[in-house]
Amino acid sequence: MADVDLRLTEFTPQLPPKRQTQWMRTWFGTPGNTVITLVCAGALLMLGRLAIDWLLVNAIFAGTPADCKSGSGACWPFLATKLRYMLFGFYPYEEQRRPLLALILFMAGALVSMLPWLWGRALLGAWCLVLMPTLYILMAGGAFGLPPVPTSQWGGLPLSFLLSFVGLACALPLGILLALSRISELPVIRILAVGFIEIVRGVPLISILFMATVMLPLFMPEGVTIDKLLRAQVAIIIFAAAYIAEIVRGGLQDIPRGQSEAGSALGLHYWLVMYKIVLPQAMKKVIPPLVSLFIGFFQDTTLVTIVGLLDFLDTVRSAMRDPAWQGIAVLEGYLFAAAVYFTFSALMGSYSRFLERYFKTTHD
Repeated sequence: MADVDLRLTEFTPQLPPKRQTQWMRTWFGTPGNTVITLVCAGALLMLGRLAIDWLLVNAIFAGTPADCKSGSGACWPFLATKLRYMLFGFYPYEEQRRPLLALILFMAGALVSMLPWLWGRALLGAWCLVLMPTLYILMAGGAFGLPPVPTSQWGGLPLSFLLSFVGLACALPLGILLALSRISELPVIRILAVGFIEIVRGVPLISILFMATVMLPLFMPEGVTIDKLLRAQVAIIIFAAAYIAEIVRGGLQDIPRGQSEAGSALGLHYWLVMYKIVLPQAMKKVIPPLVSLFIGFFQDTTLVTIVGLLDFLDTVRSAMRDPAWQGIAVLEGYLFAAAVYFTFSALMGSYSRFLERYFKTTHD
């Protein structure tokens, strides 16, 4: 009887699976997913239509604050009127061509530096000996007939780039050194590195900026002062170095110990093994978290307002507090700031993915 039941089971025709519409199965999957997708698409279309009406259809492209107050759309005359202030802050109006030229030179240098086949000592020397002194002379003046401009008048987008990119460029080698110190076999070096990293990571950036502004002058000799821009820059370097150290340490721990042992067997000393063998592999592995950290610090430069500096977002906020435009163009200013931050953050993210593909195809 069991054999008969088995044969009957084998020859029992199977029911055809429940059919779905071909396009539904291809694009959405289940009927439930189809309903959710269509509802979300409808909501996005409705929001998109409202945004287009506000941004373009009902927007005011020319006029006065009174015209914007009576309108129901975006007030683009606010951006046209306050654009130079939002970009350059309190930098003298008649000298604003200088920070504009500095921005152009910096971006051109950054684009050239993104090409891996140009990396080397020549590029580093060009940045340290040519480009950075040129940018400083353009911003500060006092040479080649340029009127001097104190750092207290620097602001806007050039200040954001200066604090973030210069700070991170200086923090990267310090962070690598701290990471190597933390995994060192020398107890004193390791304990000092661990203490520094944990103390810095245990407090927010705003507290370090506050200490650099308020506490540091108390320890200086009478009559000696440090420029507040330099103080903010040093605080950002110290804070970023502690986080970079932990990221790099994670990459170093992922490298097999046999790599360093093989280098030692070839007669290479410790620093040459790290420079030639271990660090290149570790840095390749930590590109995504490093770029995420760089994006975060580029956006966190807004905290320097505590030391009396106005970065890009602070100049946008200051422009919105103008009595003539106060309460009229609020969303427009924040949208402009968001667009600028998103553009540069997206570019850094795209470059991170390019580096991952480049190292994967050329160094694996």
